[in-house]
Amino acid sequence: MKTFFKKLKAVSFKDLFHIVLFVLACPVALIYKRKRKNLWLVCEYKNEARDNGYWFYKHVAENHRVQDVVYAISSKSHDYEKVKDLGETVEYGTFKHWIYYLTASVNISSQKGGKPNAAVCYLLEVYGILKNKRVFLQHGITKDMADVFVYPNTKMRLFICGAKPEYEFVKENFGYPEGYVAYTGFSRFDYLLEPYEQKRQILIAPTWRSWLRTASSDPYKKNSNKHITESEYYKTWRSFIESDALSEICDRYDVSVAFFPHRNVAHCFDDVKTESDRVFVANWEEYDLQLLMKESMLMLTDYTSAVMDFAYMQKPVLYYQFDYDKYRNEHFKEGYFNYERDGFGKVVYDEKSLLTELESLVKTPVMTEEYKARLESFFPLRDKNNCERIYEAIKNI
Repeated sequence: MKTFFKKLKAVSFKDLFHIVLFVLACPVALIYKRKRKNLWLVCEYKNEARDNGYWFYKHVAENHRVQDVVYAISSKSHDYEKVKDLGETVEYGTFKHWIYYLTASVNISSQKGGKPNAAVCYLLEVYGILKNKRVFLQHGITKDMADVFVYPNTKMRLFICGAKPEYEFVKENFGYPEGYVAYTGFSRFDYLLEPYEQKRQILIAPTWRSWLRTASSDPYKKNSNKHITESEYYKTWRSFIESDALSEICDRYDVSVAFFPHRNVAHCFDDVKTESDRVFVANWEEYDLQLLMKESMLMLTDYTSAVMDFAYMQKPVLYYQFDYDKYRNEHFKEGYFNYERDGFGKVVYDEKSLLTELESLVKTPVMTEEYKARLESFFPLRDKNNCERIYEAIKNI
């Protein structure tokens, strides 16, 4: 009940408008369902087609044309051009989107909040008002004890896992009924193994911190600049990005740095200035993280699960965890994955050690045999058949 009222507080006037759209769409969807009995509706967030949702939609549209499938996205999105010619799309968050959402036999998304309206749909689904089949493709591999993903908080019909230990952890600890969790690999992994020209580029992509964000049902809402810029998180990352030491490494070894801040705090890094023109900020609105990973030779992060995509390509990674204790106490509690024991690269906790290890990796940007062995154990399925396995798993529900 406490969670219900917490979610209710985050509901905005815009969300209340969506309740009206839902009520109006219900009778229309009942009729429309007779025409489209097996519609699959796929999405991510409204402005995006670059994650597991996009790659799965692309696979189905190109390889299973008999399947009725639609992608929900804003036509104003930078990514709209990627999907508009693949098949049918629907404008995100509109009355028509509500009709399709209620009509679909299966709703598929890489985001827990990937719906016509996250707040309204959460209340309808989790509290049993609306019963539908929903498939969670995930945005990243679940490695920590994330309460937001447990079955009572999602009521997802199918939880897709990208790694074997993740599958075992979710199945045993998240409360999903038998057959509701599947290990298939992520759909976007299929693309990772496609050949791509690599640059002399370091990708730096830290995740965010839950204590830096205020409650909102809008994933694109910008948070208070002051709240972020006064934090240890912001000051530490900005200090490193703007440091002379990083610029010197870039100049000495002829490498560039793409700094990809998490979208929840990206607006605070727009004015980053460095001594070297080799260091640049790659804003999420203009740069595709997966493309940056494919073209970079090594990756530096803190805790983000996106680094597992990078490791999947057998490329070296480095973890910088200056606020580990606070992260565990205030963000996510440790699950089955321990960075020192299970990670795919070295873990450092201060800037001096970071610079030493980073320079070493720049000299020899190769994943060692120790980390390759960990990778093989973590990803026993490592091929280009992930999309097809997901397709079959959805058909079987």
